[in-house]
Amino acid sequence: MTDTLWTGLDQLTENLEILYRDLHRHPELPLQEHRTAERVAQTLDMLGYDVTEHVGGTGVVGILRNGEGPVVMLRSELDALPVQEKTGLPYASTARAVGPDGRDTPVMHACGHDMHITCLIGAATLLAQATDAWSGTLMLVFQPAEELACGARDMVDDGLFDRFPTPDIVLGQHIVPYPAGTIAYGSGTVMAAMDAANVVLHGRGGHGSSPESTIDPVLMAAHVITRLQGIVAREVAASERAVVTVGRLQAGTKDNIIPDTAELGVNVRSFSAATRSTVRQAIERIIQSEADASGAPKPPEVEWTIEAPATENDPEATATTIAALTAHFGDECVTEVPPVSASEDVGVFGTACGAPTVFWFLGCLDPADCAAAAQGAGLKSQLTNHSPHFAPLIRPTLPAGIQALVTAAMTWLGRQSS
Repeated sequence: MTDTLWTGLDQLTENLEILYRDLHRHPELPLQEHRTAERVAQTLDMLGYDVTEHVGGTGVVGILRNGEGPVVMLRSELDALPVQEKTGLPYASTARAVGPDGRDTPVMHACGHDMHITCLIGAATLLAQATDAWSGTLMLVFQPAEELACGARDMVDDGLFDRFPTPDIVLGQHIVPYPAGTIAYGSGTVMAAMDAANVVLHGRGGHGSSPESTIDPVLMAAHVITRLQGIVAREVAASERAVVTVGRLQAGTKDNIIPDTAELGVNVRSFSAATRSTVRQAIERIIQSEADASGAPKPPEVEWTIEAPATENDPEATATTIAALTAHFGDECVTEVPPVSASEDVGVFGTACGAPTVFWFLGCLDPADCAAAAQGAGLKSQLTNHSPHFAPLIRPTLPAGIQALVTAAMTWLGRQSS
């Protein structure tokens, strides 16, 4: 790979730090990423990309055609999370927004999508400056609503691969709580499938002093929650992996009033189609059975709201890409890891267009903090994605992320003849 690709990387990183801090300070919830998308579109336009906005909602697509050759797609996300930032950073978010439930909520880039955007803008810049080193078509996709696992599907349904070139490969990365500047990867299944459900349990409310005249949905919910935790332990084979979490329980307004309803938010992670089906069916069976056992006046409502497939890395394409990343970063900085229980919807793109997907993880934290967490120093929960304390190191994470995307893209793009 030509050294001219990295010309100006240090100055570019310095400039992009300003963009990163701005994005971090101004996060936007899924489906509301208007300011973020506008900044991305303006930047790509200045770099000479053919830019299309409002793809699948707030999605942005940038195309750079540079002669004959493969179509290489690089993807980033745009959205943030309903989290109150507690990092204490000088550029910490104080943003608030109204969520899908109509409630005012704090907003934070607690998953690192601001870093993903900035890295991809950096890669777009370097590749646009070095068109004499490659041939083909770059397709940059900035996707909305990854946190709702609907943004990729929304873009595909809006004609992503009808209106724009069909990729020969889909590439992407995600920052994780590993030492900054390192690369981790997997082959085959690398991230879990995710399913989420909203559940409403119906009871009959009344005075807390006379429970015999009521049907208590809170007690019903307690039994449901307890029984759901037995699914993985007793219905999933020991050779399989799954996670069932009840992350939300809402019921009642006062301690001496038994309410009419209780609501649950259920989240599932799985790695195979068979286990996914088993767990979902078991959840529905248990909820219905507990409602029946309690004498519920009407059936429970179970609405599956989010569905994301497992992320599958094509083994051959992964081997080729990782070989290039290893040659660039060195053996000591690239590590294979087992599948993780976190989920992504990036796999929707490759499946929809029939192209292989290669998705890797980029370390973003102080190595000393990672080592302390591994030794049980109590930092682990603060260092993970979605934590209010999640604070990636800008350097070396940003330049490493730029180099990873450029290196991966150049592995698949054609070479200009001399």
